[in-house]
Amino acid sequence: MKQFFSDFSKLIKFRLTFLVVFSASVTFLIGSKMQVSRGAIEGIAWGNWLILIVGGFFVTGAANCFNEIIEKDLDRLMTRTKDRPMPAGRMTTGQGLVSGLLMGMLGTWLLGKLNLETGLLSVFSILLYAFAYTPLKRKSVISVFVGAIPGALPPLIGYLAALGKTTDFLAVDYNIAIVLFLVQFAWQFPHFWAIAWVLDDDYKLAGFRLLPSGKRDQISAVVILITTLLTIPAGLLPTYYGFGGYYVGGISLIAGLFFSYYGAQLVIKKDLASARKVMFCSFFYLPLVQLALLFDLIAK
Repeated sequence: MKQFFSDFSKLIKFRLTFLVVFSASVTFLIGSKMQVSRGAIEGIAWGNWLILIVGGFFVTGAANCFNEIIEKDLDRLMTRTKDRPMPAGRMTTGQGLVSGLLMGMLGTWLLGKLNLETGLLSVFSILLYAFAYTPLKRKSVISVFVGAIPGALPPLIGYLAALGKTTDFLAVDYNIAIVLFLVQFAWQFPHFWAIAWVLDDDYKLAGFRLLPSGKRDQISAVVILITTLLTIPAGLLPTYYGFGGYYVGGISLIAGLFFSYYGAQLVIKKDLASARKVMFCSFFYLPLVQLALLFDLIAK
């Protein structure tokens, strides 16, 4: 049983899935609070919040499962991934496919129960991540841009899920949803490229060239710094559009400055230690900004 849970965790990339679901669940609460403040709903639909968490978990797990099926032979080549259940031989491709299909269908059905738009967006996310981003990883650095789109969809999915079964989606203020998407979209690039820098030796074993220039050099470091700087204006968007207070702007600014500082250190030193600092900073940046916005709305 312990091995089963360990393999299932690796199959769905549990930590990544958790971060995705966390992001969607927080933005669901943000969207719900915005709806309450406008008088559109009386309170947070906690039942829908739980449906979003479970459905989002299955949809994200399915996308990761399809990713591992496609990259099974490549995963065998990398130290970080060779112990995943399919490359290690503890699970067949057929078993992985059935698992992915079941999770994908169940997750999409659950999210579709919230509203059609949420269900359709989840299907789009699976298709884009598994069947566009995954094969592009060995072909072009453009894969990072493609992957950043499904990577930034959870806030949009969470916000739309908070609207429930409204019949008038044309009347919805999508500025908030777009801003939440842009914050996470901007964050994707320094987050992913910092990881790519740290794991570059392992990635090269599978033929992945994911850094901006394809290797650890000055160009890649400068591009990573530029993308950390872009998180500063992105993080200030909620305050600019008026649904995030000055505390949110201040926290986002400080977090973005720390992010950029570590990016500058990477440009200067071009070493693994600096890349790890950018990577770990990215783990804290997004939850901090999203929770700051949520708590600001709760306090109002």
